[in-house]
Amino acid sequence: MSFQLRTYAFIDSMQPQAAAHVAATSPGDVPVAGMSQLFIEVAPGNAIFRVADIALKAADVRPAMQIIEREFGLLEVHSKTQEEVLAAGDAVLEFLGLTEADRVKPKVASTQLITNVNAYQAQLINKWRKGTLLLPKQSMFVLEASPAAYVSLAANEAEKAADINIVEVRAVGRFGRIFVGGRESEVQSAMEAAVACLEQMEGREQ
Repeated sequence: MSFQLRTYAFIDSMQPQAAAHVAATSPGDVPVAGMSQLFIEVAPGNAIFRVADIALKAADVRPAMQIIEREFGLLEVHSKTQEEVLAAGDAVLEFLGLTEADRVKPKVASTQLITNVNAYQAQLINKWRKGTLLLPKQSMFVLEASPAAYVSLAANEAEKAADINIVEVRAVGRFGRIFVGGRESEVQSAMEAAVACLEQMEGREQ
């Protein structure tokens, strides 16, 4: 597989639920709200080891995750200061001989807004969620996008924009998904913010 910078997603300020979800589901260093964060996904997966080495040696950042799959490798780093995270990202891009514009442009594969969620469906989703419980009669928004890691940025932007609950973030694999719950008007606002942030990002077309 030829090299590909699939995801390069900088988050200026992690929101409380987004940070808590990363902390609860990742094996590495625990981030907290207000920190800056960077997700880098590459193909082939083994290339992420060199990417991590460069990033961690270049700046005072800490990794929450380094995930290697058959096709892709994903690294997350974070810091209390934006400058350190940006410096780590710049070092990786310089090593790769790439710019931020060389990343793959995120593509929203599908969105679904479900109002007045049935109690049985809420219980099924709660069986495997790792975030906040989805309650019956709430509204639910599901976003599917690729590359997968971009959904972490979408979840953070959704939380910035509205008073919602992050039910689940799945940012690994060929497609990523976020599940958001809450009042219908708030979930609608969250959906619009999440989609807009992905559609506005620059990069190479998939």
